[in-house]
Amino acid sequence: MKHNIDLQQIQRYGKLDLIAKQVVEGFITGLHKSPFHGFSVEFAEHRLYNSGESTRHVDWKLYGRTEKLFLKRYEEETNLRCQLIIDASSSMYFPEVDYNDSATFNKIKFSVYASAAIMHLLKKQRDATGLSIFSDGLNVHTPAKSSMVHHKHLTNELEGLLNEPKTNTKTSAIKALHTIADSVHKRSLIVLFSDMMENSEQTDELFEALQHLKYNKHEVILFHTVDKKKEMEFDFENRPYQFIDLETGEEIKVNPNEVRETYIQQVQKRTEKLKLRCLQFGINFVETDINKGFHSILQTYLAKRNKMM
Repeated sequence: MKHNIDLQQIQRYGKLDLIAKQVVEGFITGLHKSPFHGFSVEFAEHRLYNSGESTRHVDWKLYGRTEKLFLKRYEEETNLRCQLIIDASSSMYFPEVDYNDSATFNKIKFSVYASAAIMHLLKKQRDATGLSIFSDGLNVHTPAKSSMVHHKHLTNELEGLLNEPKTNTKTSAIKALHTIADSVHKRSLIVLFSDMMENSEQTDELFEALQHLKYNKHEVILFHTVDKKKEMEFDFENRPYQFIDLETGEEIKVNPNEVRETYIQQVQKRTEKLKLRCLQFGINFVETDINKGFHSILQTYLAKRNKMM
């Protein structure tokens, strides 16, 4: 079931944290009408009472509404650690968009909004969040914390990805992912947003880096972030185009109809290989179309969190 988001209302808020709040509120409202009904609004502020625990922090008002015992959850309680990883190489800035228009997305803008929404859920659930951003190197890497000051710092880092778009910046996911895997010691949920546009000659090394993320028994979700219409289906008009590699600046002039079939075959082949490796490694591979909204992202996150708790 697809739930629409009032993008005009989101645009009116402006700041990323308020955008994330609006996205999450719309999502939670939709949960009550979906198979995910078990995830109630209360899950964000409470946890179920376990037999034998003190009743000091029982929320009796909530008990009156639900006839279930919930304990109020406090800031120092951290149930989950989540490391959000964003690929910020130049290919993620495709296609060109107006960053002030909340109705249009490229891959980096989608990844930022989706990450901010997950962060908002993590904050509501008193979980700890870390953030890693890489392009040609590991640009940002923070440990998972749950404080309000830390959350604001991460929001500022995300906003920076939209305020300072990068061009001619190559992907260097392999080294960055190994570094992240080595530094996240406690069992965590690792969430990666990337188009996985690493050099095709280094495919095996990339798969090894993904496998390394499973070290220390982490749970890993790879949101394979693409513009499906343009990048997977090569849906362009039948006229000559000048295509520019955003990472190298290399240009090529081509008529889409002449190469579409071969292009689609090669993209599908590479995607299936990536999907198969993720399956072998126990990584959740989620095909993510930037034009389909955020609800499937949040549903995947909640399902994985529920499994881990």
